Amino acid sequence: MNYKLIYKFFEGQTSMEEEMALREWINETPDNERLFLEERNIYDAFILNSENKTKAESYPERRIISSNKNKHYLKEFLKIAAVFLVTALGTWYYFSESKISDTMQTISVPAGQRLNLILPDGTNIWLNAKTTIKYPITFNNDKRLIYLDGQAYFDVVKNEDVPFIVDTKIGQVRALGTKFDVLAYSDDTIFETTLMEGKVKVNLQHNPQQSVILSPRDKSALENGELKVSIIEDFSKYEWRNGFISFRDETFENIMKSFEKIYDVKIVIQNTKVNKFTFTGKFRVTDGVDYALRVLQRDVKFSYERDNEKHIIYINQ
Repeated sequence: MNYKLIYKFFEGQTSMEEEMALREWINETPDNERLFLEERNIYDAFILNSENKTKAESYPERRIISSNKNKHYLKEFLKIAAVFLVTALGTWYYFSESKISDTMQTISVPAGQRLNLILPDGTNIWLNAKTTIKYPITFNNDKRLIYLDGQAYFDVVKNEDVPFIVDTKIGQVRALGTKFDVLAYSDDTIFETTLMEGKVKVNLQHNPQQSVILSPRDKSALENGELKVSIIEDFSKYEWRNGFISFRDETFENIMKSFEKIYDVKIVIQNTKVNKFTFTGKFRVTDGVDYALRVLQRDVKFSYERDNEKHIIYINQ
């Protein structure tokens, strides 16, 4: 198999024909699928490698690590990013000797990628595409504060004496020990918190008195400057951490916004008639944007064309 084609796919640079050929190869045998997943984990590891190296320069090094399958060597090789690959799902531990920052750790996930990591207190979090978090290498004794720009799912280690606080551009979420999802990209006005287990308090940055307490299955969302609470009936949209894009009764326009973040592509909707339609469905992120658009075309009439040089997709009549 052409490994450069695999990595080209990971970077969202494949043509429709290349993508179809790769998908056919993956489905041929279980060994092909296993190899593809191994390469995906290695690629995700190198996202956090030295920024001084180009992606092309890193390909041979990825192959060396894959063939050796030596975790100790991988840890040493990635010591600049202080990352240690521990499971096939890509769970990462970040060590205190990291050279990224003396006091704060900053992690950014590129478009089309997801990252699962363990914070210094043992809290398990999943980061969605184009998400950045900042947190101290060691939490202090009175609070566990992290900064979020994007979407993340948190499984917080319980500590009643030290609250866990997620700070975003629009609002703040405070928890003691719980599982919840926060959606808060700084380039958007959406601020949503969904609680799966436990209890959290949500407030706005500009008006801390504007706050709500969530119970399991509650979702708070910013509407007209106020936090509104509703009951979640369908949790499928939170399957993003398992590699799915899920939506229920979602507008075409909002789905395209999700595709832009996930696939790092600009989508220009020239056929605005499609914006009135809503869709319910689920895709694997690895299916690719072309596959997703072709599925949507079954329900709504539209065409599209890609400008691969500028990374733009035009939605036409």
